[in-house]
Amino acid sequence: MSPGQGVELLAFPDVLIIQGFPNFERKEDDILSWWGKLLGGTFGYLLAGPLGALIGASLGHNFDKRSRGARGGRFEPGAQERVQMAFFTALFSVMGHIAKADGRVSPDEIAQARDVMQRMSLNADMRRAAISLFEQGKQADFPLDDVLQQFRKECHRRRNLMQMFVEILMHAAHADGVLHQAERDVLERVRRQLGFSVQEFQHIEALVRNARHFGGAGFGGETPAPQDALHEAYEILGVAESASDAEVKKAYRRLMSQHHPDKLVAKGLPEEMMKLATEKTQEIRKAYELIKTSRG
Repeated sequence: MSPGQGVELLAFPDVLIIQGFPNFERKEDDILSWWGKLLGGTFGYLLAGPLGALIGASLGHNFDKRSRGARGGRFEPGAQERVQMAFFTALFSVMGHIAKADGRVSPDEIAQARDVMQRMSLNADMRRAAISLFEQGKQADFPLDDVLQQFRKECHRRRNLMQMFVEILMHAAHADGVLHQAERDVLERVRRQLGFSVQEFQHIEALVRNARHFGGAGFGGETPAPQDALHEAYEILGVAESASDAEVKKAYRRLMSQHHPDKLVAKGLPEEMMKLATEKTQEIRKAYELIKTSRG
């Protein structure tokens, strides 16, 4: 990383400030269930393994103190709040790993991570944890494969949830407009560890790559030529331009179901990420409407 670029940690009493990440304040009563229960020590069982080590390090001594004194029900495998914690932890740490994959973290990659945090409206504690996770992911000894293996296990075959995870990572990887080979190699490891086929991964990449023309964030939102936009709309739906109306509608409904915010939250998407899922459904809907209009 070049001097003055990337993320710099600055220690202050009782607070962690990281250059490049402005403060996005939120009232304490807005803390949502999984995070509030984690900090409040409601659960007697917290994540173990590499994900537990990452979130524990991000919360420091307060995490240890609260977890030792925890009371109440167990944070059982498959529980919604546990999956939400795993998603949050894996997302920001792997995002940091991808950002550093080419040897340096660019200003665009910092902006992408900052944008995700802003759109999630993270409170101060959650923002500090997310930035710490991002920093941990940048380290040379970050256990990427172990993190992904545990994340897949924690998801309990919730494939739509894992797809949303991959989509956010791909947005991060494309943040600077260039997908470097090192970043592509990391994404290939993500694909293998999460069990996606090459074809499935290519479709997810098309969803992300073309989102900028249908309201997606992080790509500049330039306006393509009409024929190019129509081609990209078909790519988003994952169907050929020769597909029948019924096939197009079926693909549209399947994608809308996969990205339905309420369904994703029920499966373990942190509530804070509902806005990201909602934006994705809007992109899919705009692509479908363009295809319908073109067919008359």
